[in-house]
Amino acid sequence: MVDFYNSHSALINFMGINALLGLSLFFTLSAGQLSLANGAFMGIGAYTAALLTIKADFPCLMALLGGMIVPAVIAIPIGLPILRLRGVYMAIATIAFGEVVRIVALNLSITGGALGLSGIPAKTALWQIVLAVIGVLYLLWRMRESRMGKAFAAIREDEAAARTMGIDTTRYKLIAFTMGAAVAGLAGGLSAHFLFFISPNDYGFSRAVDILVYAIVGGVASFIGPVVGAWLITLIPEFIRNVRPFGVEPGPAALFVNGAVLLLVMLFLPNGLVSLGSEGRRRLRGMKRRNNVDPAQA
Repeated sequence: MVDFYNSHSALINFMGINALLGLSLFFTLSAGQLSLANGAFMGIGAYTAALLTIKADFPCLMALLGGMIVPAVIAIPIGLPILRLRGVYMAIATIAFGEVVRIVALNLSITGGALGLSGIPAKTALWQIVLAVIGVLYLLWRMRESRMGKAFAAIREDEAAARTMGIDTTRYKLIAFTMGAAVAGLAGGLSAHFLFFISPNDYGFSRAVDILVYAIVGGVASFIGPVVGAWLITLIPEFIRNVRPFGVEPGPAALFVNGAVLLLVMLFLPNGLVSLGSEGRRRLRGMKRRNNVDPAQA
């Protein structure tokens, strides 16, 4: 087991970090909000944690905590106007916020500018990533039947109806947005202390799209869905790198397979891979009902 981890440590760690990113988006999606700002929040968390370690010599856990707090605090004033928007307008606004964060990081000397920030101590351990994923999953599990979780579900189903029922929709949407920002910031801090180097372009539009793909492929009906989607999308490039189908280069082949998987899931499993079992059972019951129909009745 130790030898296996030593051989695949980067892949295993990134599976955990990407699972955290998928879960960070689940918070906003569970409240019916399509936010593409989590890539930017990941970058804010990464730079905060890295600078606290490099400049202020903070212990790793304190730096990770700072990497959660700063994006969560930033999410509050950003979320108040953005969360008034809905659907594609909110998605566009959060994309614009992500680009603002990237441009700011490109032009600040403290972040290293376009050259990025290097020399980050390698302090991320597997137990930290596993503990973070388990902690977020436990939080979502407990939240599911809580007053907050039910409020999120009500807003997701019909925000206007939830408001008439006395639910403070703005407050709960802001809570979901802030919690997602904190988890994305944690993923950024863990990633920064594993990669040793970060760059503003690591947290641009493509990162936001990747996080959305994790959630869609895995499914957002359950908080396990984004984890499953993140693991699958993370494993695909590694599988292609080892197999090299038709001798194609791993990069383009991985993009093609990712796109194909996303398209197939959207066409045949709208609720994501986590619905595969229930969808199969539903279709099997339908086939049995059709086979048991009396020809005289047909």
